[in-house]
Amino acid sequence: MPDAKRPSSGDTLVGFGFALGAYVMWGFLPLYMKLVSHVPPAEVVAHRVIWSLPIAGALLVLLGRTRDVRAAIFSPRTLAMGCVSAALITVNWGLYVWAIATDRALDAALGYYINPLFSVALGAILLGERLTRAQIVAVGLAAAAVSYLAYQNGAVPWVAIGLTVSWGFYALCKKQLPIGPNQGFLLEVLILIVPALGYVIWLATQGNSHFTFTAKPDTWLLMGCGVVTAVPLLFYANGAKGLRLTTIAIMQYIAPTMIALCAVVVFKEDFGTARMIAFPMIWAALLIYSVSMFRQMRR
Repeated sequence: MPDAKRPSSGDTLVGFGFALGAYVMWGFLPLYMKLVSHVPPAEVVAHRVIWSLPIAGALLVLLGRTRDVRAAIFSPRTLAMGCVSAALITVNWGLYVWAIATDRALDAALGYYINPLFSVALGAILLGERLTRAQIVAVGLAAAAVSYLAYQNGAVPWVAIGLTVSWGFYALCKKQLPIGPNQGFLLEVLILIVPALGYVIWLATQGNSHFTFTAKPDTWLLMGCGVVTAVPLLFYANGAKGLRLTTIAIMQYIAPTMIALCAVVVFKEDFGTARMIAFPMIWAALLIYSVSMFRQMRR
């Protein structure tokens, strides 16, 4: 896999294949997370970290990029930035696992639909990026949809907002890391491995661990959490380098669409009248945002 930081000026078939694979895997991820829904979310997240480490490490050894990670560990600034991004991805994973386990997959889908619009707003607020009129309309429409859901349900859809905010700030921190995406992911799991191992060992000493050194289904499922966590992220990191910004931005709607379909068709979650109004508002906002983005890129 290529690991250059220089973005591609056009779309490549390899980049499209990697990105499509990542989004399809993320789209089917709720089905896997449902299999471990009886396991506490914190334990699932810990195993996501533990079993992601050998996959991410093996890839960098294969690419010969381990020197970048060693340099990052001995750079206080880079290490501090890695700690922030690691904390944010932990929050995002934990919320996602909890949402699937408690039949809130539709809220998870909503969160990832809103995310690109939140990122646009974040860029305007923190980075001083100017928004076009269309982008302002799109962000306003998304905010109105969330407000409508909160009003109709009598509560803020905090799962969707939590996923949006945690992933939005994670992506922002990730862009600031002075190392490649594959190295950044390994740095994050290296930072998280100590608390993850400590928590799993503590659970074992208390007799509350679902992981055992026997061929129990839970053991294999928890080990598989590393595969379903690391592989899509690594696919995405390498796919994004082979695609234009507009292409990857449009493709990101694949995952929440598949998550929503899983929620309604497989998990039998109730779409409800409020969502029947709010979701089309979000889709309209994304359409406005996408058209605006295409026009900007063409200019």
